[in-house]
Amino acid sequence: MIINIVGGGPVDHLPDLQTYNEETAIWVGVDKGATILLANGIKPAICFGDFDSVSFEEWQQIEMKVNGIHKFKSEKDETDMELAINWGLEQGAETIRIFGGTGGRLDHFFANVQLLLKPILQGSKTEVMIIDSQNILFAKSAGEHTLLKLPEKKYISFIPITPIVTSLTLIGFKYPLTDCHIPLGSTLCISNELTLDCGTFSFTEGILMVIRSCD
Repeated sequence: MIINIVGGGPVDHLPDLQTYNEETAIWVGVDKGATILLANGIKPAICFGDFDSVSFEEWQQIEMKVNGIHKFKSEKDETDMELAINWGLEQGAETIRIFGGTGGRLDHFFANVQLLLKPILQGSKTEVMIIDSQNILFAKSAGEHTLLKLPEKKYISFIPITPIVTSLTLIGFKYPLTDCHIPLGSTLCISNELTLDCGTFSFTEGILMVIRSCD
């Protein structure tokens, strides 16, 4: 199961949502993200939020066109996006994609980045990623992982988000590594590239943020 969640970030940061509109994908609107989906001809199956970012007319459209609306008070312990992510994890999704989660307010962006860690910390197999027009972000726990070459996102960066990532090994990359320990704050693994159609990265301890980007 793939769940696509659209937040209310600036629309100029969005990729073409129709590219991700698989027949089996479930679309979720978060606050103003619901109106963004409707404007792109996609009817969300469910919406979450306090909807303080939509106009009265936009709210009327959401009420008229969306069956599953979960409206919350503005004063709550979770962000609207976290409520949607929690729902997605409860459904047992294989993949959760976040769109409209970058640009605009930095506090919201960093909160969304932290949500990438939620399934790892919970021991879930669900992969959560943030996708915008220029980047794909996701987090990985220790183990061996494969990356396929994406010509449109040729730059790959590995950023430790735990005090240390141990024994990082990169195979099939322009700048390979073997059993390298990467501490928090290191920029050693910024802007690498695959030299083959696929490559692997592995490490024995910690959590890595992986960012695939284009200029």
